[in-house]
Amino acid sequence: MSYKMTLQKKATVVASATAFFLIVIKLTVGVMTGTVVIIASAIDSALDFLISLFNSYAVSKSQKPTDAEYNYGRGKIEGLASALEGLVITASGIFIIYAAIQKFIHGEPTTHLGLSLAIMAVSVATTSALVIFLTHVYKKTKSLIIKSDALHYKSDLYTNIGIIASLVLIYFTNWHFVDPFVSILIAIYIIYSAIGIIKEGMEMLLDKALEHETVEGIKEIIQSHIDADDCIISGYHQLKTRKSGNINFVDVHIVFNDKVLLKHSHELADHIEERITSIHPTESWIINIHQDPYDDGNINLKAAHSQGL
Repeated sequence: MSYKMTLQKKATVVASATAFFLIVIKLTVGVMTGTVVIIASAIDSALDFLISLFNSYAVSKSQKPTDAEYNYGRGKIEGLASALEGLVITASGIFIIYAAIQKFIHGEPTTHLGLSLAIMAVSVATTSALVIFLTHVYKKTKSLIIKSDALHYKSDLYTNIGIIASLVLIYFTNWHFVDPFVSILIAIYIIYSAIGIIKEGMEMLLDKALEHETVEGIKEIIQSHIDADDCIISGYHQLKTRKSGNINFVDVHIVFNDKVLLKHSHELADHIEERITSIHPTESWIINIHQDPYDDGNINLKAAHSQGL
């Protein structure tokens, strides 16, 4: 088992345990006090717990090595998990809006403000520590699942801070409508954050190209060899990139001088691969360089066009 996988698993276990702890304290106090924002936050923590458990399973599956059935691995499970996580977060935001509207209609007062504030202060401290830890793990592993979890708990952190602000305002003004009003604002923010998570997960599933800066870096590396005076490489075409899990995939056709020995062209291709991986040295790469003796890019494009592709 690799270090990266171990760290990712550890992150999902810590996130699950933290979410379960927050469920217990928030739900207990929320039911006792009738505070909608705390009950809503408890529900959100319950969803966090389920998501973290699912993420733990997804991490285990996505890190399995390639085999005869899955030749490119199972990295896209991360994209699927992130998209599903975003949908669940959206559902929780909609429920919070519903609960807030119900309290606003019925005009229920908020009680036990001191206890509610104490619980939310504990929640802020706990969630802050978790966000710092998950962000550290993401920087080490570049896992989309961990990134989604970190973004999710970061939105929870902002939510908890907003809840504390609303409870303090109620304490000093006795404006009980602030509770459902702030809950709705928090829910809107949660839904907005979820849209970004869903989008990123879908982009991985649809094989979106790597970030623009990374692709430009790859082009510059290849172009630097074309601009060299040795005339060994004359061009390139069909550059394709994508991401699956924490692996960057690159496919490209490079045109070599047809007088160059295969051994020499292979060594040069290896050198180009090494330079490409240096763009993000902490990430995993799978690079496939097809060595052409002439530029067949236009031929392939014409063939595709004639077939209506």
